[in-house]
Amino acid sequence: MSARDGAAPAGGARLAKAIRGDGRAPRLALAAFLTAGFPDRDRFLSLLPAVAAAADVVEVGVPFSDPMADGTTIQRAGRAALAAGTTLRWILETLAALAPRPRPPIVLMSYLNPLLAFGFEQLPRAALAAGISGVIVPDLPLEESAALRSVLAPAGIALVGMVTPVTPPERLQRIGAASQGFTYAVTMTGTTGGVATARDGLASYLDRARTASAVPLLAGFGIRDARQVAALTGHADGFIVGSALIEAIEAGRDPAAFLAALRAGVVPSPGNLEERT
Repeated sequence: MSARDGAAPAGGARLAKAIRGDGRAPRLALAAFLTAGFPDRDRFLSLLPAVAAAADVVEVGVPFSDPMADGTTIQRAGRAALAAGTTLRWILETLAALAPRPRPPIVLMSYLNPLLAFGFEQLPRAALAAGISGVIVPDLPLEESAALRSVLAPAGIALVGMVTPVTPPERLQRIGAASQGFTYAVTMTGTTGGVATARDGLASYLDRARTASAVPLLAGFGIRDARQVAALTGHADGFIVGSALIEAIEAGRDPAAFLAALRAGVVPSPGNLEERT
């Protein structure tokens, strides 16, 4: 049995299956990021099913007051969500009460502090009730992940690893081997909301990360238009769109239509292509 087919938490297996698809036709999987509680809590609940209908994976972002990996767009969405009273407890309880549940697997993306405040011991049960398949924690290094991994694993919840263009080769191998569900390959240095380009060896970096990963590889940060999506073909198993989706929502665009057009390669970025940091 190969590393890619090895044992994995149930949530990790569900994520990998959703990303790989039915295997009958090659295609890039689409993971869509929404800040929970944005633009307000009621509107978030109406946006979630629309986004889920167009995506293979849905990332639900937990708003945080000090989001060090996020650019101005997601920071703005997070401030609006926090002002509306959005908390991790509200997110999990709200997702648990949804009927029907979203079709694609849901990944919770949170900084470490909200998870610590909620409590590691009670997190797995609440996350399972909410239908969470995996968790991404941008500020949790692999070397410090054992405590969270140890409570998530028995519940079958995947802990997704993140790599960057400056991750050293040996560390790339270790993170790729430990990641569950998928590996999140950050496409650029800096924060979310910039513009990923093909320069500076992006393709070769993604190839290395994909080879190192025991699970599918999704490329994220700065994916803003169809040209960038096309450039990922053959180098990643899918892509993650966050800031561009938030901006489309802010502009009053239909999020499902925006995502469908982005996947089909017929839509430009909802804003200009200047870097947003």
